[in-house]
Amino acid sequence: MGFVNLPVAKRLPRHWRLLDVVSAILFAFVMVFFLLVFTSLGDSVAASGRRALSLSSLSDPRQRERFVAFFDEDEDPLKQSRGGRRGRDKSAELLVIAACSAEEVDHMPCEDPRRNSQLSRHMNFYRERHCPLPDETPLCLIPPPDGYRIPVPWPESLHKIWHSNMPHNKLAERKGHQGWMKEEGPYFIFPGGGTMFPDGAVQYIDKLRQYIPISGGTLRTALDMGCGVASFGGFLLKEDILTLSFAPRDSHKSQIQFALERGIPAFVAMLGTHRLPFPAHSFDLIHCSRCLIPFSASNGTYFIEVDRLLRPDGYLVISGPPVQWPKQDKEWADLQSLARALCYELIVVDGNTVIWKKPSGDSCLPNQNEFGLDTCSDSDDPSEAWYFDLKGCVSKLSVTRATSVGSIPSWPERLVKTPARASLIKNGFDVFEADRRRWARRVAHYREVLGLKLGTPAVRNVMDMNAFFGGFAAALSSDPLWVMNVIPARKPFTLDVIYDRGLIGVYHDWCEPFSSYPRTYDLIHVDGILSLVKGPSTGKNRCSIVDLMMEMDRLLRPGGTAVVRDSPKTIEKVARMARAVRWTVSVHVAEAESSSRERVLVATKELWKLPQGAASSR
Repeated sequence: MGFVNLPVAKRLPRHWRLLDVVSAILFAFVMVFFLLVFTSLGDSVAASGRRALSLSSLSDPRQRERFVAFFDEDEDPLKQSRGGRRGRDKSAELLVIAACSAEEVDHMPCEDPRRNSQLSRHMNFYRERHCPLPDETPLCLIPPPDGYRIPVPWPESLHKIWHSNMPHNKLAERKGHQGWMKEEGPYFIFPGGGTMFPDGAVQYIDKLRQYIPISGGTLRTALDMGCGVASFGGFLLKEDILTLSFAPRDSHKSQIQFALERGIPAFVAMLGTHRLPFPAHSFDLIHCSRCLIPFSASNGTYFIEVDRLLRPDGYLVISGPPVQWPKQDKEWADLQSLARALCYELIVVDGNTVIWKKPSGDSCLPNQNEFGLDTCSDSDDPSEAWYFDLKGCVSKLSVTRATSVGSIPSWPERLVKTPARASLIKNGFDVFEADRRRWARRVAHYREVLGLKLGTPAVRNVMDMNAFFGGFAAALSSDPLWVMNVIPARKPFTLDVIYDRGLIGVYHDWCEPFSSYPRTYDLIHVDGILSLVKGPSTGKNRCSIVDLMMEMDRLLRPGGTAVVRDSPKTIEKVARMARAVRWTVSVHVAEAESSSRERVLVATKELWKLPQGAASSR
């Protein structure tokens, strides 16, 4: 009691204040220790630290400069002695690019959450593509995971894949009861279910078949938004409907990787602030099964983007919220209002599934509607879609109306018939027919002379990096494979012709990494590789062929094949770089009918492993 009546200085001695500070520091230290040891934060911090160490050791700017100078420098044979060239070639044999750390096995440079988490959340901007500069990326080869095996071949892979190739159990644990996937012995098993169709995609597709012409070739190209592990698209393949599935990298970070490992067309994307990388009127069917895209948000911007991509007379299917969903009455009402404003025909509302059909002509937007929608101006190109901001106006039909589901030929006739949109290229009809014949000859040469494993279970996922009219893919149409046709963003917009043929693809600039996980393609083909890094008007390099081939290595599966067509000089350069990324290389003359002096490089990516003890414990 007497302590209370003491002077303040006596009641609170100075050494007690210091002790309080020390105690607080110790308490904070203990709390941080527990957070790091017993929560996922510790894993994140540790991974970031390990990655920082790997970057510091592998991203030496001088190392990059040496490689770029060695492989990108144009050689003038008149200025170099024969002995100098021999010495240079000998040096090339000694250059081998090092492996990245084990933490990078699933690295996607433009969808790295460690980088993108610092960006704006507005309209999910941070979940879109955001690419590092080349000198911010380590010059190293992405290693396979510990225990990696050559993937299960198609069609078995639709139902099972090796667990060791993708040892990520989160989806199986969280979605197993919905039929997505489950772990079974050395495999992940895929029963074919989804959140809105836990009994399986087959039953769900049969339900849609009552209202949509699933069979018969009327529908060919489909887009599955927020696809999960892409079972919907996988089971549509038996109906000859080619579905391109996409989802962002999120907490279920491996869903697209699972889809590609299964042999289903897919890539990583987010519908946020930019148009999706497709031309207008590409898809006969667009599907959303609990994709959680707020179609009526931002004044209907996302629904308008779907309208841009859907062909006239095409079908839009939405299953899940907000369709007759509890506590989402307003969102459901807004979605119906948007569809009415765009004159979509309501086919059916079946439980939590709604099906609309897009009108065959230009939108019948009234002068007044509650969303204030209007058609875009004549200056808007609805097929421009590489880093192109979403618009709040409705795209008009293209110059030709022969893009509707009712007008375009059925599959497979549409594959060989010259599409009307080919006329947008000068002498387009003649160029299309010449391209079709050229690729028939070239692919025959690939099969008969180069010995590519086309038509075998070894080749399922194929990419054509410079697709033009999709002639390479069309010549492979009888094989059990699919082709991701890529149209470089700075070249003529011919991707609409590819979709009119019943094939799929995306726009992409090859001076940036592609939106896919590592080890996702069995065969990568490129005609004119040097044109992918040069500016079309200046002819100067916009980026380095070193980074381009590093990206090709990231995308290619161990055991996979890269095929490159170009001039002898360019192929010589590519061959040196291919050996530096540990590919085995052979160079061949082109087919006899070729009018140019082209060479064809065929390279195989070998399966290599990190040294014992370097593998990450995951």
